[in-house]
Amino acid sequence: MSRRLVVPLAALAGLAVLAAGAWLWWGRAEPRPAAFTGEPTSALYALIGSRQADAVPLRLDEVFTPAGRTLGTLARASAEQLDDCDEALWGVTATGCTQALRATYTSASGDAGQFVIFNLPDGRAADALVAALAEDGFVRQAVPFDASRSRAAARALGHYVTVAWAGASGPGADPVKTLVALDGLGRVVQSRVLAAT
Repeated sequence: MSRRLVVPLAALAGLAVLAAGAWLWWGRAEPRPAAFTGEPTSALYALIGSRQADAVPLRLDEVFTPAGRTLGTLARASAEQLDDCDEALWGVTATGCTQALRATYTSASGDAGQFVIFNLPDGRAADALVAALAEDGFVRQAVPFDASRSRAAARALGHYVTVAWAGASGPGADPVKTLVALDGLGRVVQSRVLAAT
């Protein structure tokens, strides 16, 4: 093989390696939980099966109350409302969603996690988002933890979807206990059901 042909082939191979590296760095998938459960809505939430029946938007202080500043050993690190629900998601879209409220929690033992609630038009849209989270994409990770040791639960509750995602970043961390604590924040939807009776 002539020397003039070897140099362009080496340059081409180098470019291919750089392109593959760039794809792996920028094109890699966002983190997903190691274990996931998803639940569709049920008749228990029929009274708030649509936003028409439950038209008042969620308030940040309604979902993330002062009493919920701590959940066991977890302390709330942040709470925010996202008017563009897709800011909280990757690989999936929340069609018809008008708001997403998100909070992050951490603890000294290395437990960490987040809770997000989405306000969707109806139970059908809520079920569709839960199904998509199981396969197509997930919520964006808003607090650092090892996603490969994490657990998440998504629930359609009438026209809402709650997502609790708990991870471990320390040797004594317990993602199961953290997940149960975070998932409890979804009780806010039950008060909406009671208000609709």
